[in-house]
Amino acid sequence: MQKRALGKSGLTVSRMCLGTMTWGRDTDENHARGQFAAFLEAGGDFIDTADVYTDGASETLLGQIVNETSSRDRVFIASKAVGVPHLDRRKDASRAHLLKALDASLNRLQTDYVDLWQMHSWDPATPIEETLSTLDDVVRSGKVRYIGISNYNGWQTAQAATLQTAVPGRTRIATTQMEYSLLARGIEREVTASAEAFGIGILPWSPLGRGVLTGKYRQGTPGDSRGASAHFAGFVKPYLDERSTRIVDAVITAAQGLGVTPLEVSLAWIRDRRGVVAPVVGARTTAQLEAALPSENLTLPVEISNVLDEVSAPVLTYPEKSF
Repeated sequence: MQKRALGKSGLTVSRMCLGTMTWGRDTDENHARGQFAAFLEAGGDFIDTADVYTDGASETLLGQIVNETSSRDRVFIASKAVGVPHLDRRKDASRAHLLKALDASLNRLQTDYVDLWQMHSWDPATPIEETLSTLDDVVRSGKVRYIGISNYNGWQTAQAATLQTAVPGRTRIATTQMEYSLLARGIEREVTASAEAFGIGILPWSPLGRGVLTGKYRQGTPGDSRGASAHFAGFVKPYLDERSTRIVDAVITAAQGLGVTPLEVSLAWIRDRRGVVAPVVGARTTAQLEAALPSENLTLPVEISNVLDEVSAPVLTYPEKSF
C-alpha cells in the first residue's frame, strides 16, 4: 500500500485508514481480528478509533489485538476525545476532561502513547486557547505524537490553525477528519481551502457515503446492512434520496466500464482528491474490508473522474464561490 505524508509532518502513513467505529458492537471480535490481519497484510498501518466508539469497546478491542500480535511498532494509532455521551454536556474540550480522557484511552489501548490525537468536535463552551495549550502539553509529555481536529467548520479550522502557528514552539495541527465523499462534498465550500492554507491533511470519514455508494441500497435496505441496524439506520437514511441515487447510478456506470466495483470507484475518487491523506474505511465484516482493499490499485481515468465531479458537485454560492 502506498504511503502519504501526514499533513506537513515528516511522517508517512498508508493512504487508506482502517476505521473501527463499529468494533465491539456491529463488528464482533472475530471480524475485528480478521480486519486487522487483512489490513496489515495489504500493507496498511493507519488505524482510527475514538474514546466514544461503542462506549470505549473499540479502543479496548484494538488494544487487545495490537498487544496480542506485538504489532505496536507496526501501526499508527489515531484516536479522539471531546465527546461526552449520555450527559447534558455533549462536548467537553476542557483541560480537565482532555487529560482524563487521554489517560483512559491509553489504558484501553494498552499503550504509552497515541500517534495522532484528534479533537472530535468543536466545543463552544471551552476557549480554544485552553484546548490547544492542552494539546501542546500532551505532545511534550510524550503521550501524543501528532495532533488533529475533526468536524471543525471552515472558520474553526482557520482559527485553531492560526493560533497554533502564531506561537513559536506550538505543535502544528496535522490533520482534520471530516465527512467527505461523492455524496457529501460540503467541506469543499470552506474547510478544504483552510486545510490547504495551513498544510493540514484531510482524513475523509464515511468515504462510501455511509455505505450508499456501494450500490447495495438501490433495491431496498439489505437486512445485514448498517441501514437495517438499530444503531445506524438514522445515520444512513439522509443519503437514500433522489440526488444520491443519481450519483450512485453514475458510479455504477463508471464501475461497469472499468470492470471494477462501485466501492472501488468511490474510494479511488475520494483518495485522490486534493489534500486527502487517507480515507477512513470502516467495515462491519472482514469480507467488506477485503472488498475495499483492491481500490489501492485503481486510478480513475481523468474523464471518469471529471464526470463524477460534475454529477456530485456541491452548490457553491457567495461568498465561497468567486464572482
